[in-house]
Amino acid sequence: MTGELTVAFVLLSYMRDAPAGMERATAALAEGVRGLGHRTLLVTATPSAEPDTAVLETIKIPRPASDDDLRAAIDGHEHAVADELRTLFRHHGVDVAVYVDALWGLGRLAPRCPGVFSVLAMHVLGHDQDLVPALERADLVIAPAPVVLQQAYDRGYDPTCWKLVRNALLHDAHPADEQAREKLRRTAPVRVLARLGLEKNVHALLEAGRLVERPVEVVLAEAGFEHERGGQAVEYQRCAHSAAHLPLGAIQGGGLPWHEVQPWLAGASVVIVPSTKESFGLVALEAMSVGTPVVAFDVDNLPALVGTGDQAGGVIVPVGGGEFELWRVAEALLDDPLRYAALSRAAYYRSRDYLPTTVAQDFIKAVR
Repeated sequence: MTGELTVAFVLLSYMRDAPAGMERATAALAEGVRGLGHRTLLVTATPSAEPDTAVLETIKIPRPASDDDLRAAIDGHEHAVADELRTLFRHHGVDVAVYVDALWGLGRLAPRCPGVFSVLAMHVLGHDQDLVPALERADLVIAPAPVVLQQAYDRGYDPTCWKLVRNALLHDAHPADEQAREKLRRTAPVRVLARLGLEKNVHALLEAGRLVERPVEVVLAEAGFEHERGGQAVEYQRCAHSAAHLPLGAIQGGGLPWHEVQPWLAGASVVIVPSTKESFGLVALEAMSVGTPVVAFDVDNLPALVGTGDQAGGVIVPVGGGEFELWRVAEALLDDPLRYAALSRAAYYRSRDYLPTTVAQDFIKAVR
C-alpha cells in the first residue's frame, strides 16, 4: 500500500470523551494518522455526531454493557454485522481496518473484504472465545507494550509476528515551569483519575489513605463497557465508602472531557496510579506529559513506562507492599524537593516519545 490511506477503527464503545484508555488511545492514533496525511473512519455502536464517524445499525447494546450483553447482541446477527461493515468499508474506500479488541472491536467477526488489510489491536488479551477467531482473521496483530506479548505467550499463543505500536497522547501539553512546579509540590493535592474497574484498585487506595494529611482529589467515571452488569455502580459505592474520611467533593463521578485530563493532572502534586493490572498505563503517561510525577505499582507495563533510576518519571512501588506503601512513597517524594524536581523534568521528556504522529509512523510502517 502506497500513497494516502483510509484507515477504519472499529470500537463499539467509542465515543468522544469516553473515560477509558482504549477509546482515548484509539482517538490519539487516529489523530496521528490524520496528521501524516491519511484519512480515518471511526466505527462505533454509540450514537455520535462526530465527523468521520459511522454508527453501526445492526448492533444495539445497552450502555454500559457487559461482555455477555455484547455477545448476546452479536449472536445470530454475525452475517448482518459483517455485511454492514463491508458496506461501510466499500463506501468510504477503506484500505486498513483496525479492530480495536477481539470483542469490543469486533475482531472476532472481522469480515474478509477485498483490498482491506485487517489489523487486530491487542490492547488486552480478552477471552479465548473471542480471541481465537479474531487471531484467525487478522492479517496483522499490534500490541501497545511488550508485556502484552508476554501475556499472550503465557496463555499459549504465539506472538512472534505481532508488532509493537505504542499508545499515544491525544493532546500535546506543556509542563509548569520550575517555580510553579515547586509550588505544586508544596501545596497541591494528590490526584487519582480512573475508570470504575475493579482492577483500578481505587477503593483500596482510599481505604489505606485515611491518615494522609495532604489533600486528596479523585475523579472516577463509568465507561461504556463493564465486565459484569452493574459492576461499575457497585465499585463507585465501594470507593465512596472508602473516601468517607475525605472532605465533601474530594471524590467525583462523571469523569473529565478528554481535553481537560492533562490540565487536571497538571494541577496535582503527584498522581497515584493504584492499578493492579495495566497493559499500558495511559493516565500515568498523561500525568508525565505535564511534568507531574507518578507513583504506581510494579505491574504490567507501568515499570517500563514510568522508568526507574535517574531518568524515571516517578516512583515504582512493589505491589507486595500494598496501598499503604503507595501513600508512604508519595509522601516521601513530596518531602524531597530535589528528587521531586528531577523526576518532574524526566517525566516530561519521557513522554515526548508518545506524540500522535510519532506513534502513527510506527503504525503506518507496520501495515505497509
